[in-house]
Formats: sequence, structure tokens, C-alpha cells
Amino acid sequence: MGQKVNPIGLRLGINRNWTSRWFPNFATMSDNIVEDHQIRKFLKKELYYAGISDIIIERTAKKLRVTVVAARPGIIIGKKGADIEKIKDKLKKIVGK
Repeated sequence: MGQKVNPIGLRLGINRNWTSRWFPNFATMSDNIVEDHQIRKFLKKELYYAGISDIIIERTAKKLRVTVVAARPGIIIGKKGADIEKIKDKLKKIVGK
């Protein structure tokens, strides 16, 4: 009988990449993990109809970059970028920066 292995954990680093890319500062690591979860939860709820396949969060010392891979990016962007600005403002409130 074979052993049960998580398929995502098995493929990380081989043919699949991490969804959160940042190096931990141990003083703020737990806050960053909670923020990542809140961002993902918000985006999945807010952009449900856009067909999101992946959310990638990258952090540097002073920047936070969120990349959303979606089947229908026009729904996310909106007319003349109006919807994306609303989403950015809501994300700034969640992050608090």
C-alpha cells in the first residue's frame, strides 16, 4: 500500500512555485501570515466571478505586491481602471499601510 502525499507539497519547487514569496522577519512573521490569509480571503470573495486561478503575494521590506491570475481580467480592471482602484483601496485598509 502506498503512502498518501499532499500533491501540492510534493510538487513545490519542481514544477510548481510557492504562492507567498517573502523571507520572514521573526518578529512580524505571524502578522504577515494573518495578512496573507485575509488578503486571499478578501480577493476570493470579491473577485469570485473573475475566475481566479491563483493569488501570488510577494513582500519586500517596504512593498507588498499582489498578483491575481484570472480567466476574466476585464472584470477585475473595470472601465478605465475604476474597479481596480476600489480593490486597491480596500486592500490598503486590510493591510493598514
